[in-house]
Amino acid sequence: MPTRDRRTDITMDPELEATLRQVRESHGLESDEAAMEFLLSRSIRVNGNRMTGRGRALYEVKRGPSD
Repeated sequence: MPTRDRRTDITMDPELEATLRQVRESHGLESDEAAMEFLLSRSIRVNGNRMTGRGRALYEVKRGPSD
């Protein structure tokens, strides 16, 4: 049964708890809150890069004879 973490106001189900434990162990974080913050900041960074196109290759646009 899911439980509610009063510090973060997030419902913690067993799957989320396992994911946070794995993130804590793999990145040396001390708490669930630190793992959540890590995942959130990573998500913002990755999706921000996708939205702005940063990290993508640029190719020359070939123009036709009318240009």
